[in-house]
Amino acid sequence: METKKLYLSAPLPFVGQKRNFARPFIKVLEQYPDGTTFVDLFGGSGLLSHIAKHQKPHSKVVYNDYDNYRERLVRIPETNELLAKLREITAGIPRKSPIMGEARERVLANIADHEARYGWVDYITLSPSILFSMKYLLSLDAIRKEGLYNKIRTTDFAPAGDYLEGLTVTSADYREVFAQYKDEPNVVFLVDPPYLSTEAGTYRMYWKLSDYLDVLNVLRDHRFIYFTSNKSSILELCQWLGKNRDLGNPFAGCQMVEFHAQMNYNASYTDMMIYNAA
Repeated sequence: METKKLYLSAPLPFVGQKRNFARPFIKVLEQYPDGTTFVDLFGGSGLLSHIAKHQKPHSKVVYNDYDNYRERLVRIPETNELLAKLREITAGIPRKSPIMGEARERVLANIADHEARYGWVDYITLSPSILFSMKYLLSLDAIRKEGLYNKIRTTDFAPAGDYLEGLTVTSADYREVFAQYKDEPNVVFLVDPPYLSTEAGTYRMYWKLSDYLDVLNVLRDHRFIYFTSNKSSILELCQWLGKNRDLGNPFAGCQMVEFHAQMNYNASYTDMMIYNAA
């Protein structure tokens, strides 16, 4: 029997994908029997869903692809075509150097031509190839206002037709997906909401504190694997709420895995994975 490929990072860029937690997540999954239903409420890049299905092949894994990541995967050949053209234009420009003058105009013109031909550009995948580090834009008009840099990917993206294989794919508000599965037996919810006060990039929503608080209703009385970071103060908030009888602390008794990331010489953050016993 052919062994399916295990992806430890998403095939295409996605802000907030949990590649740094891939192996710790695999260890956590060992606590749940094969046949458990996993519902990935904030599916994002689909990495958590993919790993869960790979590790638990007899489990139903629901991937809520609210951001339509699957379309980006299907259109990888188109993205590779555009990147190949940009590679030719920037061949004489040193890596990480500004793209200026005629070369800049040719880059912008080729992006416009590509969008006119296909009616679509994967701007999230394109952004790391021509923009300053960690900047993601979603339109040609926005890119025109920025300085461009030669960070063009040197190789094509590999086809990823097997990445979402076996998953139950949906695209809906997480509350609708939760309502559909909350009363089913043997369910574990994967909960990776967008960071507090974030928008653009890969998300089709803007998250406020009230949105974060709403997610706590998912955690109460259900098994879950929850992701957050020290940017949100959500744990401090829940510890405070734990002093109130009405809600209690949904993180009481949970275990946590942390990943410390250094963005540059003076900026870092800590991602967290929190889970309760199987």
